[in-house]
Amino acid sequence: TLLLGGETGQVYPAAQEKAPEPPKPFVLPERSEDMRRVYGYLLNHRHIAKYVLDRFVRAGMVYEDAAHHNCVFVGSDEKGVAKHAQLRSTNRAGKSFRLNVEGCDPHYSFHHLGSDGSLYVFEAPIDLLSFIALHPDRWTEHSYVACCGTSIQPVLKTLERMPQANTALLCMDNDEAGQKTNRRMTEQLEAEGLTVIQQIPKMKDWNDDL
Repeated sequence: TLLLGGETGQVYPAAQEKAPEPPKPFVLPERSEDMRRVYGYLLNHRHIAKYVLDRFVRAGMVYEDAAHHNCVFVGSDEKGVAKHAQLRSTNRAGKSFRLNVEGCDPHYSFHHLGSDGSLYVFEAPIDLLSFIALHPDRWTEHSYVACCGTSIQPVLKTLERMPQANTALLCMDNDEAGQKTNRRMTEQLEAEGLTVIQQIPKMKDWNDDL
């Protein structure tokens, strides 16, 4: 049976599926000429210790983007090539956002590699920086990774780069999603032979504690 007339038995070609677009190459956002908004936001609003922030800024891991004056948190690969960046708005009122730059490699999120066997795992870069400000004793000797979400991929990649790794300290948010991630990662990392310790903030996250 045909609708809207037409010859009996006429066949219409099926619609072709649209080919998926190739992924866009990863490109870091253009840098602002200064970092006034990022420093003002992270020091005065988020209360990150200046010596901690300065350390990551000098390493090229935190900067301010030119277009919208967001915080940019950069993750690099084994050769020091930037592969990941998360944007965090510096708005102190109204809506804020976090966004991973298109085309980034989730294995290489924001991190610091130390010399001992401890890896501290966080959801967001600001949580990581807040924890260091709260626990500054010999912090450079430890390793840290911010998953920029709840995927275990950046954790496993960081552990690959730590032949001395023996302990994972899971520092996810103190909410249902964060604790669900803690349980899931504990099971996966213990299966890798690591000692796993869960460190839970007193409030929702480490920046709230700070």
